Amino acid sequence: MNVLLATDSFPPHCGGSGWSTYELARGLRERGHTVLVVKVVAGHGGVERECVYDGLRVIEYHAWTPNVPGLRNYFKNERLYPRLAARLQALIATHSTDVIHGQHVLSAPPSVHAARRAGIPSVVTVRDYWPVCYRSDLLHSPTGLALCPGCSRAAGLQPAPTRIGVLHFGRLLLRKYLVANLAGKVAALAAADAVIAVSSVIAGDLRARAPELAATRLHVIPNPVNIQSLRRRASAPRPLAEPYALYVGKLAVNKGTDLLVDVIQQADLDWPLVIVGDGPDRPKIEAAVRKSGHDVRFPGWIDQEQTTAWLAHAGMLIFPSRGPESLSRVLIEASALGVPIAAMQTGGTGDVVEDEITGLLSSSVGELADDVRRIRHGEVLRQRLGAAAANRAVEKFDAVSVVGRVEALYKRVIEARRR
Repeated sequence: MNVLLATDSFPPHCGGSGWSTYELARGLRERGHTVLVVKVVAGHGGVERECVYDGLRVIEYHAWTPNVPGLRNYFKNERLYPRLAARLQALIATHSTDVIHGQHVLSAPPSVHAARRAGIPSVVTVRDYWPVCYRSDLLHSPTGLALCPGCSRAAGLQPAPTRIGVLHFGRLLLRKYLVANLAGKVAALAAADAVIAVSSVIAGDLRARAPELAATRLHVIPNPVNIQSLRRRASAPRPLAEPYALYVGKLAVNKGTDLLVDVIQQADLDWPLVIVGDGPDRPKIEAAVRKSGHDVRFPGWIDQEQTTAWLAHAGMLIFPSRGPESLSRVLIEASALGVPIAAMQTGGTGDVVEDEITGLLSSSVGELADDVRRIRHGEVLRQRLGAAAANRAVEKFDAVSVVGRVEALYKRVIEARRR
């Protein structure tokens, strides 16, 4: 097959979604398929350029966007989509593409539009809530912690009291734009030949919040992780001689990182806590650390190799997220490396961590602190959870089996389109 992967993110500089797309591309290539990656680079603009990453051909499609909130999203959606769809359609013809697979919010709708015009099947992967929430996170409140109500729309779409004046007129225009924006995304998703949700929670939310997708074939296939390569990288020397607890990720309110110091205080944790990552909550966390007197260390953002070394040798991973997680790659990698996990039960976390089997799940700060205490003082528990998690990760998330499932889906949609 000739496969075109259109993505918003790809290595070497990317987050989890980019590495998941890379693992898919690499796995497809190993199965004998030809893969072309089109990466959308939104921001500074510039001339389209081509490069190679790990032997994979990557075309960077540059799109200029203004650094103005609101207007920036208009350029990344309504202005970008038709131009990118036309470019993808041209690439489909040039490279005799059999199937196109959109990976995220900037690349998925144009992929579907291009495929329909070219007469080939399209597949879309949904890794967060962009089809049903303008901000992609289902969070809406001044503190960023409350889930959107049943309409699933972002704050600008909520009904407002009837008023008059310029401000009210502006709100009406904004609401009209947001409704149209989400409707367009859902329509594009509904026109895809198949939609992959990376977790059962994402799939359930799509079914419940976007009834327009009822006729679309929806499949739950997790993000692929190259566990063999991960374990090979994990042989790096220990970054810290003594045992330590670890957090990896963005330091932001929806990630629950403002709870970390409270958790280790309640747990009376006598290990250092290492926080790998950065974000807007870092000053608040550092202030709480100074008051608490606990040993907390901040390596900041570090590369994949260094992060894997910290993860591989951790005594436990603390995952305090209270936002609607889709499917955390950090949880999958920790599981694959046999690291015991204490996590808040939110979103797709339960797809990775089975309570008391492959980790410990909690629903409050107090419970999370209790779980941290249990793992710290339970050597047998650490060994049992880590071993079960490692086995489950291979069975469920290893790239070999996950890419095989995606490949089988491609074959089905191609055959269905031919019929």
